[in-house]
Amino acid sequence: MSSVATAPADSLTTARQALKRFYGYDNFRPMQGDIIQSILGGHDTIVLMPTGGGKSVCFQIPAVVSQGVCVVVSPLIALMKDQVEALKANGIPAAYLNSSVTQTESQDVGRAALSGHLKLLYVSPEKLVGEGFLQFLKRVNISLFAIDEAHCISSWGHDFRPEYTQLGTLRQHFPSTPIIALTATADRLTQRDIRTQLNLHDPRVFLSSFDRPNINLLVRPGQDRLNGILDFIGRRPTEAGIIYCLSRKTCETVAQKLQQKGIKAGHYHAGMTPNQRGSVQEKFLQDDLQVIVATIAFGMGIDKSNVRWVIHYNLPKNIEGYYQEIGRAGRDGAPATALLFYSFADVMQMREMVTKDVPPRQAQLNQAKLERMQQFAEAASCRRRILLHYFSEDLGHDCGNCDICRNPPTTFDGILLAQKALSASVRTQQRVSINLLIDILRGMRNQAVLSHGYDQIKTYGAGQDLPYLDWYSYVHQMLNDGLFYIAYEEGYSLKITERGQQVLKGQLPVMLKKFQPTEKAEKQTRATKKAAAEAAAATGSPEARLFERLRQLRKTIADEQGMPPYVVFSDATLQEMAREQPTSRVAMLAVSGVGMKKFETYGEAFIKAIIQHGPPRPVPALDDTPAVPPFTDDEPLGPPAPRATAPKAPASERDVNGTEETTFQLHRQGLSPEQIAEQRGLTVSTIKSHLERGYAKGLDLRLQDFLSDSDLAEIAAARAQLGGAPGLRDLFDHLREKYDYFQLRLAGVKAQRQGR
Repeated sequence: MSSVATAPADSLTTARQALKRFYGYDNFRPMQGDIIQSILGGHDTIVLMPTGGGKSVCFQIPAVVSQGVCVVVSPLIALMKDQVEALKANGIPAAYLNSSVTQTESQDVGRAALSGHLKLLYVSPEKLVGEGFLQFLKRVNISLFAIDEAHCISSWGHDFRPEYTQLGTLRQHFPSTPIIALTATADRLTQRDIRTQLNLHDPRVFLSSFDRPNINLLVRPGQDRLNGILDFIGRRPTEAGIIYCLSRKTCETVAQKLQQKGIKAGHYHAGMTPNQRGSVQEKFLQDDLQVIVATIAFGMGIDKSNVRWVIHYNLPKNIEGYYQEIGRAGRDGAPATALLFYSFADVMQMREMVTKDVPPRQAQLNQAKLERMQQFAEAASCRRRILLHYFSEDLGHDCGNCDICRNPPTTFDGILLAQKALSASVRTQQRVSINLLIDILRGMRNQAVLSHGYDQIKTYGAGQDLPYLDWYSYVHQMLNDGLFYIAYEEGYSLKITERGQQVLKGQLPVMLKKFQPTEKAEKQTRATKKAAAEAAAATGSPEARLFERLRQLRKTIADEQGMPPYVVFSDATLQEMAREQPTSRVAMLAVSGVGMKKFETYGEAFIKAIIQHGPPRPVPALDDTPAVPPFTDDEPLGPPAPRATAPKAPASERDVNGTEETTFQLHRQGLSPEQIAEQRGLTVSTIKSHLERGYAKGLDLRLQDFLSDSDLAEIAAARAQLGGAPGLRDLFDHLREKYDYFQLRLAGVKAQRQGR
């Protein structure tokens, strides 16, 4: 049997309570609340949200607060296993059924589903559409179906899987049960296929921003890749990462070279046995391997949140695949890096691969998408804007977190060139491809131009003063800047966007760039070395040392319990612990990612590690809750035990008021935190702590140095929107990382002093 989830009177409040209890977060990320309300209201729903954006919560929370079982369709065994482990660690009953489950285990899971003891049941698409299993599901009280990686249903998509096309039968067998389809990568045509092939009833579509601002986008020349990788990893000795290679042999060779340099690396590709692949993957998830060198066979659905970087040894075949693969880094929201090595030889090799032994239509599509990937690699403008334009999203400004933004090439006013190209497209009824458009602009007299009469239009030959390669570069920049999009289903013709129409009317400026790869690469090297030096200087801070201590504790606990370390706590949660140093139940539960179940399981161990590390740093709260001393009598942690005594701080740290006053004296002289830190021989974070604490005590702070009136108003509005007393991480996420934690704390103190 099946049932439509009926939304409670205040469904979002109930859902938010579940989020705090099971996941440890105070508020939903943008759009999650609306998606959950849609599901709880019984509506079919399509969710397009980037990897790491919180898609799983969108169906897991409705599953928790609804009667019955949520059936989740997932394409990979590894994904099911990881998500079920994570759910159980959060105190949510879940299970999976796939080829790795024994018959006895399968029977146990079936009984649990029938009896209502499960909240989520993960199955493969092949398992789901089997006639016997569908009949079994009709005996289960099903709250909803969640179709994960829904782009696999479309032949237009980058990862088409034929078995997904059978999922449309769900609507026939369960006509009133809501379905939620989720994906991180889907262009226009794939979105259309998801809607039609799943037979969704007037679905509500939620298109989240595809922006992952925490990922630093880099492209480097393809020469000497191996030494480049060794240098890159050498500056990140404790960070986990993935290297994607085109061939199995390259995977093995690169992994071997890394091992010879003492790096814990393993390789992964489809030529290995299932046991071999499973063993390597397990070691990576357990943090026993730092690096996985893999073909694209690795990673789909891998839920490891503390992958800090992804390297592409070769050019990916399309932007969808590239976007999904880099999305495996920084899933916890902390800074991450995506490095792509590029050479034109990669394009030639990949072009042969994507057009070989496939139907002509598919070969054309594959080649067109490869060209878009090539344009990204050769870009002379903000790379993040190019990615987002591909998914029909306009960032509105350059990102500042890619190599092009940090080292911009020479630009010039390109409005006349853009208007010539846009006008030529209009006069051909937007029916021509890129190459034909360029031929028209250059006044070429070939058959494609003459047979359609394009030599008669007003803009014929309007760009004959420029060579083909120049126009090729400029039109692709216009495409990357969102003035055009390619209609693959209409012969790859260029279509003008709303932004393009504004440019054509002279309402928007256009800046075009000259690409200077050699100079840019040299600048990138200098910038990278500077960033590495700054990172190395920061690793010695007390906060960094505490983070490393907590990371080691997490690893020990995970090994004892046989689970991946990130399932215990994410890197982002450990970083917040290291920053806030919670030493009580109330303070620990205020950390984003610490729910009730995890606090009961791990809280005491992490609190003890924080206390043993040194005295906690008092930080003004964003709300009016008074600070709670460590292990207060009204917040016991288990049976009474000898209270841990924090080691005495050195004399230079014991006189806290004195050192704060010294910092404020320098602040009054107009020095920045960085200048004060350099003059006093302290870290910038310590100086900012002095400023925070002194301001909270009533010392006079030049707040305008750090926050304008409009900044304060924006933060106050965000707090009001979130409601209650939002945590720092919730504000940080809600404001899209526009303000750092230091600024958010200062704004909180300002609000308290004004009685708000």
